[in-house]
Amino acid sequence: MKIRPLADKVLVERIEAENKTAGGIVLPDTAKEKPQRGKIVSVGEGKLLEDGSRGQMQVKKGDEVLFTSYAGTEVKLDGKEYVIMDEADIMAVIEK
Repeated sequence: MKIRPLADKVLVERIEAENKTAGGIVLPDTAKEKPQRGKIVSVGEGKLLEDGSRGQMQVKKGDEVLFTSYAGTEVKLDGKEYVIMDEADIMAVIEK
């Protein structure tokens, strides 16, 4: 099954947070924060502007991004968890 976001929405797969601290302490699942980093799986066509044209999306499929803590809506698809969010909830693209 595929999900195609509409307008200025994006579908993001979270990248799991580290299980250890920098000092080597292993964190239990209950102590981990939800990751704020993910990979763009799919993007919408862009926001519909007042003149009827579509705004260009700043992110594309495959981009690794940082997003706000409580961004979007979590969905499960084929056993994987994703987040559908507004493009505006994305704070930065991670460039390698």
